[in-house]
Amino acid sequence: MTDLFWPGDERAGDLFTEHAWLAAMVAVEQAWADALAGAGVAPAAADLSGLVGAEDLPALARAAEGGGNPVIALVGLLRERADGPAAPWVHRGLTSQDVVDTALVLCARDTLAQVRADLRHQVAALSGLARAHRGTVMAGRTLTQHAVPTTFGLRAAGWLGGVLDAADALDRPRLPVQIGGAAGTRSAVVDLARASGAADPVAAATDLVAGAARRLGLAAAAPWHTSRGTVTALGDALVACTDAWGRVAADVATLSRPEIAEVAEPAAEGRGGSSAMPHKRNPVLSVLVRRAALAAPPLASTLHLAAALAVDERPDGAWHAEWATLRTLARRTATAASQTRELLAGLRVDADRMAATAEGAREGLTAEARAITAFTGADTRAEPVGGALPLGAADALIDTALARADRFLDTDPPETDT
Repeated sequence: MTDLFWPGDERAGDLFTEHAWLAAMVAVEQAWADALAGAGVAPAAADLSGLVGAEDLPALARAAEGGGNPVIALVGLLRERADGPAAPWVHRGLTSQDVVDTALVLCARDTLAQVRADLRHQVAALSGLARAHRGTVMAGRTLTQHAVPTTFGLRAAGWLGGVLDAADALDRPRLPVQIGGAAGTRSAVVDLARASGAADPVAAATDLVAGAARRLGLAAAAPWHTSRGTVTALGDALVACTDAWGRVAADVATLSRPEIAEVAEPAAEGRGGSSAMPHKRNPVLSVLVRRAALAAPPLASTLHLAAALAVDERPDGAWHAEWATLRTLARRTATAASQTRELLAGLRVDADRMAATAEGAREGLTAEARAITAFTGADTRAEPVGGALPLGAADALIDTALARADRFLDTDPPETDT
C-alpha cells in the first residue's frame, strides 16, 4: 500500500489495509462458525477460506453504505458462496458490531506486534549509543540556551527511557473479542444454545464466546458495545510511542542544524535532497517522525470523543468514526516506528564537534558549579578548575537506563491474548 499524502506509508505493509480488515472479519466469522459446530449447536462449520478476496472489496465498499458497515454485505456473500447445510449458520448469533469490533482488535494486534518489534531494535540502538557516548561531553541546553555540561550518552539514555515507557504503554491494552449479539445481551446465542438442548443455555453461550476467543487468540470478555475503553487504550498506546519518537526526532533535527552539527541522520541514496537547492541534506527521517508525532494525538482524541458519545447499545455515528481513525493512527505509528528504527540505527554523532562547542561555552556551562561553590564556601566540583567539565551523576543515570533496557531486551514479548 502506498499513500502520496503520507510518504513512507508503505513501511506499514498490509497492516490495517482494507484487505487485512476483510480477512480479519472473515476470521471472526470462521472462528464463530467453528465454535458453534464444536459445541454441537450447528450441524457443521462452513469452510470460509477463499470465499472472498481483494476482488470483492469494491462491491463490499459500495454495499456498506446501505447498512452503514461492511458486515451485512459480507455475510450475504459468505452464505451465498459457502457449500452445504452449514451455509445458513454463518454469522448466526452475531451482529455486525461483533464482527467489526473483533476484526479491528485483530488488526490492532498485528500492528502492536510490528511496532513492538521495532521498539526492541530502537532500545538496542539507544543502549549502544548510551554506552558508546557516556563520556562524550556536550553542552546541555534548556529553553534553547546553554545550561550545564552533559554527555551525549545521557541524552541517548533520556531517549531510551522514553522509548521504554512507550514499550510499557504498548503492553497495556487488553485484546478481547466482542460478542454480544444485537444489543449486548447475547440473547440469540442463548436461544441457539437452548434449541440445541443445552442444560444451561447461558453457560453454554458463555462457553461459545470463550471458544471463539480461543480460536482467534484473543481474550474472552463481556460485551463492550458502548464501553469503548478497548479502543481508546489502543489509541493511547500508539500515541505514547509517537510521543517518544517525536522527542528523539526533534532533538536530532535540532542538533543536525548546520550551526550546531553535532549529529547527522544516516545517509541514503536520494534522501534529504531539495528540488531547488542541491547543497541541502535535510533530516527527512526526523521530519517525517515529527509529522507523525504531531498528527497522532488528534486522532486519539477522536477515539476518546467517540467513546464519550457512545449511546444506547450501539452508537449512532460515534462507533463508525472509530474505524478509519484507528486504521490511520495504527498505520502512521507503524510507519514512524520503522523510520525511527532506521534513524537510530544509523545516527552519526560528531563527538569532536560536541566537545568543541562545550569547551567554547565553558564559562556559561560552569556558572552553576561556581554559584554552588560561592554558596557553600567550598569547591564542590570533583574536577579541577580548567579541567574536565562537571557532569554530576550522569554516569549513574546512564547505568540506570541501561539496566532497565537490558531487562527489557532479556524479556520475551508479552502474550497478546489477555
